[in-house]
Amino acid sequence: MKCPQCLKDCSKVIESRDAADGDAIRRRRECLTCTHRYTTYERVERPNLAVIKKDGSRELFDRNKLFAAVHRSVGKFLTSDMEIEELVGRVEDGLHNLGVNEIHSRQIGDMVLDELAGRNEVAYVRFASVYREFKSVEEFEQTLKALRNRRS
Repeated sequence: MKCPQCLKDCSKVIESRDAADGDAIRRRRECLTCTHRYTTYERVERPNLAVIKKDGSRELFDRNKLFAAVHRSVGKFLTSDMEIEELVGRVEDGLHNLGVNEIHSRQIGDMVLDELAGRNEVAYVRFASVYREFKSVEEFEQTLKALRNRRS
């Protein structure tokens, strides 16, 4: 592991603990050359997942891209970036638990909507409007009606 300060690759682990509900290990490290301390995270490497887009093209699943899309569309309606990170983590876990190598982008969007439905109704509608590309007020009304029916 290279030190971000001096770029030397000699460090020692000072402390280790579970992070992200046990899905990662957080390590505090100290560079043996310059004594700079920094944090690293280790995650289990999962197999690549291909996303089949609306136009039929394929690209590798990108967790950061999903985070950015959710962050852009729901904005301040979730309490923090950590809440968005948790949501994205749950969606990613759900995708890998399906046990497939390819998934349609629509399924990913539906999983995000399922997560948002229980968290924040405004965030749900905002994401749905971007994800489903609403063109009319009627589409908003249909989504609100479906959300109300889901709650009851």
